[in-house]
Amino acid sequence: MITGDKVYPSKKGFIVYILLGLLTIMEVSYFFNGLYLPALLCLGLTGVVIFPIVFNTCYTINASDILKVKCGFFVNQSIPVKNITRIVETNTILSAPALSFDRLEVFYGKYDSVVISPVNEKDFITQLKNINPSIEFVPKAA
Repeated sequence: MITGDKVYPSKKGFIVYILLGLLTIMEVSYFFNGLYLPALLCLGLTGVVIFPIVFNTCYTINASDILKVKCGFFVNQSIPVKNITRIVETNTILSAPALSFDRLEVFYGKYDSVVISPVNEKDFITQLKNINPSIEFVPKAA
C-alpha cells in the first residue's frame, strides 16, 4: 500500500506534436485568409477536445490501491490493483488512453485490458508489483 497518490503522466509521442502543429497551422491560415468562422471552430475543437486529452492524460495509483486511468473528458476508469494479472509491453496502434506508441497493456479481471503509456514505466510497474506481487510482466520480444 502506498501512502499518497502517485501520478504518472502519459508519454507524448511525435504524432501528438504533429497533430498540434497541423491544427495551429490550420487556425493561423484560416485567420489570415479571412475565414474567421472555420478558425474559431478549429480553435474551439483544439481547446475543448484536443488540449484536455494532451494535458490531462495520466495514470494514478492511489492510497486505496486503485489504478485510475484518465484521458481528457472521455476516459475515467478505476481498476483495483489486486485485479491486475499481467502487464505486457506493446506497440499496438489501437485506440487507447495513451499518447505514445510505446505502451503497456494492463490485463485485469477475466478478459479486460487497458492500453496506457506512463512516462516512467519501470517505476510504474514496480509500484503495481509492490501492491500486487502476483502481477506477471511480459517485456517486448527483442
